[in-house]
Amino acid sequence: MQNIKRCVLGFAILFSICISAQPDSLFLIKPKSKLNLGWNTDNEVGLYLNQVSFTNWNAGGTNSISAILSGKASAKFKEETYFWNSSINLRYGLNKQEDRALFKTEDVIEVISNFGLEKSPESNWFYSARFSFNTQFANGFSSPDDSNPISRFMAPGYVFLGAGMEYGRHIDRFSLYASPLTLKTTFVLDEALANQGAFGVKPAIYDMNGNVIRKGENTRQEFGMLFTGQFEDEVFENIKLNSRLRLYTDYLANFGNVDIDWEVNLDMKVNKFVQATLGSHIRYDHDIKSEVEINEITNEESIVEGPKIQWKQLLGVGVVVDLESIVAGSSEP
Repeated sequence: MQNIKRCVLGFAILFSICISAQPDSLFLIKPKSKLNLGWNTDNEVGLYLNQVSFTNWNAGGTNSISAILSGKASAKFKEETYFWNSSINLRYGLNKQEDRALFKTEDVIEVISNFGLEKSPESNWFYSARFSFNTQFANGFSSPDDSNPISRFMAPGYVFLGAGMEYGRHIDRFSLYASPLTLKTTFVLDEALANQGAFGVKPAIYDMNGNVIRKGENTRQEFGMLFTGQFEDEVFENIKLNSRLRLYTDYLANFGNVDIDWEVNLDMKVNKFVQATLGSHIRYDHDIKSEVEINEITNEESIVEGPKIQWKQLLGVGVVVDLESIVAGSSEP
């Protein structure tokens, strides 16, 4: 615990030094370089497929087919003294195995928007305000139990809203944002999950007969420090790397316990439409316990096993269509 708190304190000191430092020391960018002003949009949809089939295969195996449908859209507006970037990311995946029910493998709704105001004409730093929203489309289950959902749409839902400083005026491939003032709101808009105290909200209280005295709360609010870093660039020909890291710690409760969300995707373009994707997503949330026991009378939680690192990997090949290039091609004479 003390080591984590020292890391957070060290980050705060480093951030203060970076703000006062000369901006040219990062990526050796000249502040007076020409800016690409105005609107820049990007829209694409993709379908990734994976299929395994066995016929008289003596080593055995299970026939399966899976698919992931994705959609991305972004709009970036830049002027001499300010910028506004917004993006939406949607993904939903299903898997069907022989003799098993259909189940989902991917479920993401993500909206991010941030506004930046110039600190000074000679600086790459901006005063910045940032909003982000995350939830899912459908019910989630813990296999093999497919009768009791452990998550639903807006259960959970996460909203981050804060203000701080952002680096990245003269470059699009790199962004560094730090906010000492960030409000995090967790939504659990499902009564059953809220009564269980899922995702850190206060659970319901029951009487001796099992009747609800006080319903579980639907929201949990935290106030703390947020750090995000994003890098996106073509590291090799037709191979693009996208890495995004988000670190958050709450001032009011358990300061120093850092929530981690780190996603890395490697997009390998085969041709204009075919693309392979290799991805990794790591999460750690102190409010999500691995295993708890509930007192049947008071509904108080007794933690059997604390939070664990969550890790998701993705490997897929599919068809990706860049809608912007299609629109641009159709408008040419």
